Amino acid sequence: MRNEHTSRTLTLGLCGGYFLVLLDVTVVNVALPSISAAVRSASITGGGGRRVGGTQLQVGASGLAWVVDAYTVPLAALLLACGAIGDLLGHRRVVVAGFAGFGAASVVCALAPGLGVLVAGRAAQGVCAALMLPGTLALLADTAPSEAARTRAVGLWAAVGGAALPAGPLVGGLLVETGEWRAVFWVNVPVIVLALGAVLRGSSVSGAAVGAGSRTGAEPAARSARHASAGDAESGLGAVPAAGSAHPASARDVPWSGAAALVVTLACAVTAVVQVRDEALLSVIMLAVTVVAAVAFRSFERHAVRPLLQVEPLARRPLAAACAVAGLMNFCVLGSLFLMTQVLQDTDRCSPLRAGILLLPGMLPLPLLGTTAGRLTTGFGPWRTSALGLFLAAAGFLGIAAAVNGPDLALLLPALAVWGIGLSILTPAVVAAAIQALPSATGFASGAGNTARQTGAALGVAVFSALAGDASARTFAHRAEWLLVAAAFAFVAAGVFAHVFARVSRGASGCKSVIPARPKPNRDLASSGRPSLPEALSQGTHSPPNIG
Repeated sequence: MRNEHTSRTLTLGLCGGYFLVLLDVTVVNVALPSISAAVRSASITGGGGRRVGGTQLQVGASGLAWVVDAYTVPLAALLLACGAIGDLLGHRRVVVAGFAGFGAASVVCALAPGLGVLVAGRAAQGVCAALMLPGTLALLADTAPSEAARTRAVGLWAAVGGAALPAGPLVGGLLVETGEWRAVFWVNVPVIVLALGAVLRGSSVSGAAVGAGSRTGAEPAARSARHASAGDAESGLGAVPAAGSAHPASARDVPWSGAAALVVTLACAVTAVVQVRDEALLSVIMLAVTVVAAVAFRSFERHAVRPLLQVEPLARRPLAAACAVAGLMNFCVLGSLFLMTQVLQDTDRCSPLRAGILLLPGMLPLPLLGTTAGRLTTGFGPWRTSALGLFLAAAGFLGIAAAVNGPDLALLLPALAVWGIGLSILTPAVVAAAIQALPSATGFASGAGNTARQTGAALGVAVFSALAGDASARTFAHRAEWLLVAAAFAFVAAGVFAHVFARVSRGASGCKSVIPARPKPNRDLASSGRPSLPEALSQGTHSPPNIG
């Protein structure tokens, strides 16, 4: 009984941290106009109007973009590497360090005297989120006292991920409405303290209870779960690599150089786009550094003992296609969300809470339609289902573009609902397409897709911000409308591509339908007496999709 209580405590703690990681992808969006107003008022003020710092700063589109992208860039670049670090040092140790660092970084953001400190704090949050995310599911897999408990824990973990995205704008709006923008970061602190206490208490007891199992198969279970969480933090789809997947025996096996090169590549690419309006010369320099870092990354990958990205030749094209669609999805969705929250508040004069509530019809389908989307993917294949989701979301984009400036609620709310339904269909389908491309290493395939999604999110915010300009400009709402229209056409093009790719894949395989390959059970997990994550999820658990 005590072990079951301890397991529940640990599960709640890990899910709380996981929820914060995904929540912080979107919760800040609603607070952006308030942050901008605070900085423009001569200095960022603390609680009660007290001056903090007194630095005279001007924030424009580039500054607000960095508030979002400073979090997503390190999260995207470090996910796979942090999973390897967890394998080497132990996931409990890495998760605890991530929790503590995330809480400390949240305090830095909440007390930031200026935009530079706020962006630095957000970057620290992103690094710590990358440390936390792979280990949450790994610890759940390693410490569950029974198969039934493990299945329930995975189901709760998936449900929490599905709830994080719709909660972001609503929670952000409520916090800013009742307090100020700093409350968006202060709210993380008590949650982290409670979650960290639960993890420290629960993992120590559960770890002792399964210590013998670790020597006979629980540690491979954790490694498998790490791959799954790195890949499926957004989608909630559990997946494990085939037995015998690489495991770092020493620090030399962790791809430090490749991870560093990937961080530099993404950071410089985002900088090149974000600063193009204000500092063209810097953008050119950053673009050149991006190319050099990308070449260096490829070179490091070729010589690494354990590369971050290693794909079988036959799987490269379908996996690249799935990652491209996943990246485009987040590119357009997170870029559009960045603009919509500002149009609703700065142009339409909605309060933060009202803006968050208005966005709910676009967010709620994501957790609610997970089971339906999974059935569509199984019945029609991932690529045909992806095409359907892309076309529906494109129609939603067009409706939002026509209605957001006003707003025309009679058109905006249905358009957001159609948009959300399309995304809820697209998200699990594109994850399934990646897994189908590499069924022998499903964890890696979904991990690559997750990295592509986070990369697309960072670049989307940067590009949409650069093209739309400052929210205080008269042309901002008009430019935002045209960018939403452009996103619709991009989704239509991607939908046509997905439909054609489905036909090509069908012809190449000679099958009547394209159904995601079910991953083979992991022998290491089987030997430990625990089901693989796909088996656990299939035992009555359907995880909802998440985009963040």
